[in-house]
Amino acid sequence: MKVGVIGLGLMGQVHLAAWTAADATIAAVLDRNEVHAKKIAQQFSSQVCSLEQLLETVDVVDICLPTPHHLEYTLAAAKAGKHVVCEKPTALTLADAQAMLEACETAKVRLFIAHVVRFFPQYQAAANSLARGEIGSLGALRLKRNAYQPAKDEDNWFLDESRSGGVVLDLMVHDFDVANWWAALTHAGRVTRVFARSSRALHPQAKGDLVLATLRFEHGAVAHLEGAWAYPPGFFRTGFDVAGTEGVLEWRSDDSNPVQNFFPAQQTGVAAVGLPVVSSGTDPYHLQIAHVKHALEHELPFAVTPSDALEALRLGLAARESLQTGKVVSL
Repeated sequence: MKVGVIGLGLMGQVHLAAWTAADATIAAVLDRNEVHAKKIAQQFSSQVCSLEQLLETVDVVDICLPTPHHLEYTLAAAKAGKHVVCEKPTALTLADAQAMLEACETAKVRLFIAHVVRFFPQYQAAANSLARGEIGSLGALRLKRNAYQPAKDEDNWFLDESRSGGVVLDLMVHDFDVANWWAALTHAGRVTRVFARSSRALHPQAKGDLVLATLRFEHGAVAHLEGAWAYPPGFFRTGFDVAGTEGVLEWRSDDSNPVQNFFPAQQTGVAAVGLPVVSSGTDPYHLQIAHVKHALEHELPFAVTPSDALEALRLGLAARESLQTGKVVSL
């Protein structure tokens, strides 16, 4: 399988390492910074190509570009008859996301949106327990994703909400997807109402942002999501609580650390953008790409469908609407 990776920032390099671990061939790479691209290409025994050359060379196009470019490059890959892996969120609007799905369907190529949290062993273990009915009917779900604010520099597009969607679409979209995933496994129904509040809405000049979102499901269950870019550099913690009629599932990403220093005076050498802590010894990014490769080779379904990713985006956009209006958004 020949893969071309477009966008060679932090996530692009994570995907490159995962493809390499899955024994795929990194046939081509592309980045706007040609010097950086050549360095990365050498590291992964690949070559720097134009978009046209890349599309002629590869079987799979892996898009790790800022979200506003997802539509353009997905349409180009689909037109060239190439399968597409694209970082989350799918797009910044439902119209763009739907256009991506339709283009791939029309071209008869596969589209995978990289909601990597599905591949964290702890989230998968919880999903397996829910699917077996071990905690009964879903009552309440709490999901937490707290990180430090992306570094402030002129090239960091994450801090421009018009390009990234901010905390809600770039960070919390993972947990919107998890909420939908687990609700489906427990027959809780679809989300019918979304309400959200943000610390930055109260203090626009605040350095960070913390967002709380409440989801009401069709059959009465409630989910509470917390997402933040507000912690010290190097801090990224996630966790969940799932309460049902017969039991509770709990997990925190730092549970295995008996002594913790949450607020160190200073940390150096941290990445410009945070990645969640992996405590299981199994890299979920590698699991994700291995799953994609296996599904393509054997014509099997993806664990995350394009429709799943579309629904996560729908909830994220509803939460952003609620932040802007101060009102509950009905779906």
